[in-house]
Amino acid sequence: MAERLQVNMHEAQSQLDQLAELAWRGDTVVITKDGKPYLNLLPHIKTSRARKPGRLKGKIRIYADFQKPAEDITEGFESHL
Repeated sequence: MAERLQVNMHEAQSQLDQLAELAWRGDTVVITKDGKPYLNLLPHIKTSRARKPGRLKGKIRIYADFQKPAEDITEGFESHL
């Protein structure tokens, strides 16, 4: 079970190794300054690859009647006028 741990800035400086290990294991580590939450210590998460514009080019088709609503939907709206 993940814990929530609050430490002040001075404690965080002197115990960074231990706090980092706790954060890596999933515990929430909040560093406080003047008694108020200041920072969250979080483990690094590998980011996904950079977005490459156009990589789906030719794989998506939009039909000519894409914006034309279905007849039953149109009739449903117009019949209540």
